[in-house]
Amino acid sequence: MIRFLLIILLYCFSPICNAQINTIISDENGQNMLLGKVTKEGFNKKDFSWFEYNYDEYITNNKISKLLKEKLKEYKIKVFFGSWCGDSKRNVPIFYKVLEEAKFPMENLEVIAVDVKKEAYKQSPNGEEKGLNIHRVPTFILYKEGNEVNRIVEYPKETFERDLLKIVNTEKYTPKYAAVTFLEKLLQNPIDSVQKMEDQLIAYLPEITEGAKELNTYGFVKLRAKEFDKAEYIFKLNTKLYPNNYATYSSLGTLYYEQKRYKEALELLYKSLSLNSKNKKAKELIEEIHKSL
Repeated sequence: MIRFLLIILLYCFSPICNAQINTIISDENGQNMLLGKVTKEGFNKKDFSWFEYNYDEYITNNKISKLLKEKLKEYKIKVFFGSWCGDSKRNVPIFYKVLEEAKFPMENLEVIAVDVKKEAYKQSPNGEEKGLNIHRVPTFILYKEGNEVNRIVEYPKETFERDLLKIVNTEKYTPKYAAVTFLEKLLQNPIDSVQKMEDQLIAYLPEITEGAKELNTYGFVKLRAKEFDKAEYIFKLNTKLYPNNYATYSSLGTLYYEQKRYKEALELLYKSLSLNSKNKKAKELIEEIHKSL
């Protein structure tokens, strides 16, 4: 009997038992969302009716699908998405349809839903996103022989068929948000050494960024992952790249507020309000700080 109980306990604490698929939880607004590993069957719920609609609406390019058929099967693909995210709702169903038309072996596809809640922003329960620079969703990562070959971020530059064909044909393909990709590699080094390059970065990054929002979102991903030094550096850099953008100061002020560095937070939040007097978030944080003080 004891041996039987031990076997049951070992099974229930094994990865097989713990690997939950198609988990649905509620977000902060009480809306249902998927979280963690997902299969196509996970979308067969009324809360996710957008999947079937966008899947059915998309007309694939059969000519390119045939060209993808042989080469694409050599790859493995990871997809990170948010069932709360508009870009994910549009593009994940389309991506599924493109893969199916190209006869992609679906056992080589791993789909992971990430969180929207503040404390786990764009994170999955089992941490599959760690080290992969998932700052925007959806993100589609292609691997070959265990190595990342390329990725499509948010949505394709042309169509999924054409973008995938470029990647598998090893043509030049640069994903969106090149500034984040550049900084992510750079920030593998100590921040002190990166700061010494700041003049060059301020001159170079505006040429490849897609505006203040690019680094702003990246900074919040680092903040929610508790990489505070990196988040602070990114937010500070963004204020220097876009000194007339109210959101850059508001974001850095938010970080300081959460760290209870209230004096620094107030200075930045008031700066943000001077650029946009309608910044509701800044007003709320200033009020909270005064209550705390």
